[in-house]
Amino acid sequence: MAFPHLQQPSFLLASLKADTINKPFAQRCQDLVKVIEDFPAKELHAIFPWLVESIFGSLDGLLIGWNLRSLQGRVSPVEFSIAMEFLDPGGPMMKLVYKLQAEDYKFDFPVSYLPGPVKASIQEHMVPDSPLYHNKVQFPPTGGLGLNLALNPFEYYMFFFALSLITQKPLPGALHVRTSDCAYFILVDRYLSWFLPTEGSVLPLLSSSPGGPSPSPAPRTPAMPFASYGLHHPSLLKRHISHQTSVNADPASHEIWRSETLLQVFVEMWLHHYSLEMYQKMQSPHAKLEVLHYRLSVSSALHSPAQPSLQALHAYQESFTPTEEHVLVVRLLIKHLHAFSNSLKPEQVSPSAHSHATSPLEEFKRAAVPRFVQQKLYLFLQHCFGHWPLDASFRAVLEMWLSYLQPWRYAPEKQPQSSDGQARCVSERWAPFVQENLLLYTKLFVGFLRRALRTDLVSPKNALMVFRVAKVFAQPSLAEMIQKGEQLFLEPELVIPHRQHRLFTAPTVTGSILSSWPPAVTDTSFKVKSHVYSLEGQDCKYTPMFGPDVRTLVLRLAQLITQAKQTAKSISDQCGESTASRPFLSWLGFYLSDTNSSYPANDLDDMGQDSIRKTDEYLEKALEYLCQMFRLSEAQLAQLTLALGTAQGENGKKQLPDCIVGEDGLILTPLGRYQIINGLRKFDIEYQGDSELQPIRSYEIASLVRLLFRLSSTINQRFAGQMQALCSRADFLGRFCRYHLMEPGLTDKHLLSPVGQGRAASRARGPRLSLRFLGSYRTLLTLLLAFFVASLFRVGPLPCALLLVLGYFLYAAAMTLLTEQGKLHQP
Repeated sequence: MAFPHLQQPSFLLASLKADTINKPFAQRCQDLVKVIEDFPAKELHAIFPWLVESIFGSLDGLLIGWNLRSLQGRVSPVEFSIAMEFLDPGGPMMKLVYKLQAEDYKFDFPVSYLPGPVKASIQEHMVPDSPLYHNKVQFPPTGGLGLNLALNPFEYYMFFFALSLITQKPLPGALHVRTSDCAYFILVDRYLSWFLPTEGSVLPLLSSSPGGPSPSPAPRTPAMPFASYGLHHPSLLKRHISHQTSVNADPASHEIWRSETLLQVFVEMWLHHYSLEMYQKMQSPHAKLEVLHYRLSVSSALHSPAQPSLQALHAYQESFTPTEEHVLVVRLLIKHLHAFSNSLKPEQVSPSAHSHATSPLEEFKRAAVPRFVQQKLYLFLQHCFGHWPLDASFRAVLEMWLSYLQPWRYAPEKQPQSSDGQARCVSERWAPFVQENLLLYTKLFVGFLRRALRTDLVSPKNALMVFRVAKVFAQPSLAEMIQKGEQLFLEPELVIPHRQHRLFTAPTVTGSILSSWPPAVTDTSFKVKSHVYSLEGQDCKYTPMFGPDVRTLVLRLAQLITQAKQTAKSISDQCGESTASRPFLSWLGFYLSDTNSSYPANDLDDMGQDSIRKTDEYLEKALEYLCQMFRLSEAQLAQLTLALGTAQGENGKKQLPDCIVGEDGLILTPLGRYQIINGLRKFDIEYQGDSELQPIRSYEIASLVRLLFRLSSTINQRFAGQMQALCSRADFLGRFCRYHLMEPGLTDKHLLSPVGQGRAASRARGPRLSLRFLGSYRTLLTLLLAFFVASLFRVGPLPCALLLVLGYFLYAAAMTLLTEQGKLHQP
C-alpha cells in the first residue's frame, strides 16, 4: 500500500486494453467517458498515449485504430455517431486533453515519424522555421534511441490526428468511400470551425473543475542548442530563449494558442513535403556554417559524433506521393482559412486598424495565410504538379489550387456581377492578395500548361480541367492584376537588402507568431519582390506569364484544343454512322465491332453523344477564355494551324499523322507520334492477310471455326481445278462463281507501306470456298430464328432450308448482275 498511485494507472491501462477485446465499441466508449470524468489527471496521463494511438492508429501504420477515414454514417450509423460525439471539439476526448493540459504534462513524440524535410532538418541540428518545434526537441541520453519532441497534450493529440491522414493506409474495401462523408473529413471540418471561427472568438477551454486554470503551453528549456533555421546571427538564438518567458506570460496570447497550434500542426503535417532537391535548395548557407561550428564545439562533449551533413541529406531520399484524399482535406483547410481570414470587418482590414487595440484573434486572421500557409502550399503544389499522374485524378489538385487562387469566393460579401450576367468581376480589394501570391498564379499556371500539352484533350475529364483553369483566369480584372504584379516585380530595384530575402515572410522564432513580427512593408513593389525571392531565391529566373515564352505555350495549347475539337467531331460522326449501319440483330449483342476503326478507344465511347457534346463545349469555351486572356486573334490561330499542318480534310478522317518520307517509307515526326498517342490522327490500317487465318473472334465458335476450316481446305484441295475452270468462264456462270469463290487482289487495296508492295504478287490466291461465316453466333442465331418463324407458319425444316437456299441464290444472282465485274479474276 506504499505506492497506490503507481499501481492504479497500470491496472487502469491493463483493464482498458482488455476491454478492447471483450467489449463492443459502444460500451468501450461509455466506459472511457466515465474514466475521464472520474479519474484525476495524475492517473489519466498514463493511459493518454495508448488512448490516442488506439483511436488514430499507430504511427507506423500497423494499428488502424478506429479507422476514421473509412467510417461513414450511412454504413455504420451507430459507430459513426458515437465516434463523432466522443471526438467532438467539445466532447469527452477534448475534456481529457484539457484536463492533462492544466497539469502541464509532456509526452514524447518520435522525430522519425515527422515529415521528411522536418526530420532531416532536426537531424541536422537545425530547428525548422516553424515555432511549433522550438524548445521541444529532446536529445537522447547516451545509448538513447533517437530524438523526441516533448509535446503538451493538445499538441500530442493534434500531431496524431493530422498524421493519421498520411500514415494510415485505407483498407481494400474502402477504396470507393466518398471522402466528404467519412468521419475524419467531418472531424477536420469541425475542428477548423471550432478553433478558427469565422464569427465570434475562440470558444473557452472546457476546464474539468469550475474556475480551473487554462494555461498556455509552458516554455521548455531546450535540451540541446540548435542553430536557428534560416536566421543568420547567433545572437538571435539567445534572444529567442530569453524572450520566451515574456511571450507566454502575455495573457492576450492565451486566447489563440490553440488556434495557432492547430493551424501549425495541420500545415506542418500535411504540406511540409517536397523533394530532396527542394530541401537542399531551402537550406541557408549561414545556418549550415553555424551547424559546422556547433559540431566542432560540442562533438567531444556528447561522446558521439553528430550525423554528417552530406549523410543527412542523402538519408532524406524518401518519396512522398499525396493521395487524392490528402489533397481533398488540404482543400478543405484552404477554403476554411480563406473564410477565416475574410471574416475580418472592413474597418479591421484597413491599415489604420493595425494598432495595439486589435485583439490577438484579429491579428491572427491577418497572418494565418501569408505567415503559415503560403510558402509550404506553394512547394506542395509544385510537387503535385510535377509528380501527379497524367490522368483525371489531377482534378483534386487542380481544384485545391483554384480554391487558393480565389479567396473572394469565400468572402461574406458578394462579388459585383457584370452586365452580361455570366462572369463576376474581381474587386480591386483583392489586388494585394494577387500580387503577394504572384508565383502561385503565374508559375503554377505555366506548370499546368505543360501538363495540358501532354494530356488527351479529347477526354471529357481532361477538357473539363482545361476549361476550369481558363475560366478562373479569365475572370474580369484578374489578368490585369497579375500583369500589374509582374510589372512591379520586373521594375528596376532601388534598395533591396542583399541576402535578406528569407526574413521577409519567415515568422520569427518565438513561441507565438504574434510576439515580434517585423514591421509592415508599405512599398508594393518591395512586397512582390520579397514574395518571389522568399519562395524561389534571389537568383531565380522569372518567366513572365504574359511574356513570349508562355504565349508560345498558349498558342500550342490553342492548336491542340482545335485538333481535339475536330477529333471529337469525327468520333461523333463515326459513332453516328456506325449506329445507323448496325444490323437488326445488334440489339441482341451480336453486333460485329469494326476492327479497322479510325480512332482508338476513348472514354467518349463509353459516355455517349452527350459527353461528346460537353467536350466540344468545354474546349470551345476554354479556347474563348484563352483568346480573351492573351488577346489572341482568329488570324493568329488560323496561321498557327496552317504552319503546324493541322488543317484536316473531310473532318479529319483522311488526314495522316505528321510524317516524312524516308528510304523505307513514311517516318513519324515527334508531332506525328503525339497525334497518334492522343488519338488526334491515325493511319487507315486494314487487314490485308489471308482472311481464313485471322484470329478467332469473340463472336465466333472456336471449335466450329476450326472444323469448317478443315472442311473447306479439303474441298479446295480436291476441286481446285474445277473451281479454276468455272471462274475462267466469261458467261454468267463464271461471273457467279467468281463472286463467291474469288478474293479481291491485293493490288486493288491501298498499301500504306511500300515494303509490302513487292510481296503482293506472291500472296495472290486462286478461287476457293470459305465456310467460316457458318461459325458465327450471329449467322447461327439468324438461321435458328428463321426456322422458328417458319415453324409458326407450319413450314417444316427441310422446306424452310430449301426456301433459304433459293432466296440466297436469287440474292446472289441479283448482286452478280448489279456489280459491274463482280470480284475480278487475278491470274
